[in-house]
Amino acid sequence: MFKTVVVMLVAVTAGTIGDLLLASGMKELGDISTMNLKGILRVAVQALTTPKLVFGTAMLAVFFFLWLAVLSWEDLSVALPMQALNYILVAFLSQYLLHEVVNPMRWAGTVLVAIGVIMITKSSGA
Repeated sequence: MFKTVVVMLVAVTAGTIGDLLLASGMKELGDISTMNLKGILRVAVQALTTPKLVFGTAMLAVFFFLWLAVLSWEDLSVALPMQALNYILVAFLSQYLLHEVVNPMRWAGTVLVAIGVIMITKSSGA
């Protein structure tokens, strides 16, 4: 179980960094929901060369391959809830790095997720 926790912490950290970089990079490129097809295609081409988006995608690839490794030895019912640690890290880091407002209801949900992850991790019986 120790191996699973360590690899999942690395994987979740990589995934969280990837998510934050993608969110930040896309905010800089603009809201594509208000763009026409030409604007969306222009943003798609820009996305391929924007460092934040390239590195964010690479970090999500790291997460993916570590996730595959964990699935090779751990029960899915234990491993999958550990991915929820991403929600906890994202809530904290989005507030401090992306200056998002995380209201009390979101914090309460984040605490509940953390409690659930702890309960499931402890139930695996390692």
